[in-house]
Amino acid sequence: MVSLPHWSVTAARVVGACVIFSLLAGCAGSQSRHGVEPPDDYFAMSLPGLKNGQNAQMSPVDNPLNSLSSVQTPPPMMIKNALLAQHERWSGTPYRIGGTTQRGVDCSGFVRNIYRDAFNRDLPRSTTDQVHEGRLIDRQELQAGDLVFFRPPGPYNHVGIYMGDGYFMHASSSQGVIISSMQNSYWQRYYWQSRRALEPTHLASLGGF
Repeated sequence: MVSLPHWSVTAARVVGACVIFSLLAGCAGSQSRHGVEPPDDYFAMSLPGLKNGQNAQMSPVDNPLNSLSSVQTPPPMMIKNALLAQHERWSGTPYRIGGTTQRGVDCSGFVRNIYRDAFNRDLPRSTTDQVHEGRLIDRQELQAGDLVFFRPPGPYNHVGIYMGDGYFMHASSSQGVIISSMQNSYWQRYYWQSRRALEPTHLASLGGF
């Protein structure tokens, strides 16, 4: 077996490292050329951990495990427990425009399914119609189960279900079903309104609440 001179081995390693770096840079460059995600990925702005104003090429995503461990138990506790059970069932379901199943679901389809399965409450299919459900409430009045609406850039509005302590559950365009913080700079920027579609009379009729 022929041994290569030490300088040849070193040069080969340097060349190899340069090739790998070029490939990685090419991937990053292909994202930065676009600046933002395609129109259907309308949550692109920043990631948790980035300082406000820093750009990223993905939707804002909060680690569901970290979110769950941070959420305290607010009243009404049973509503939140019902939502957490639904999150465990749906977590990781991919996002798909027009989808309504665990093979793929969009934000309004997800909210409609949760309300139907957890609270026996029928909501309209689209965000456009859901925003007229229940009654308008101030952001400071939010309770577990309330609907939260956002107006991000692009052709679509977005809806999720408030979990308590500043967290909401929703179907993200890039990460599927997750729990996110409303304190995220992106969601704060595009927050629109909140609505209470679960009234005490309806919850009382379910027996378990």
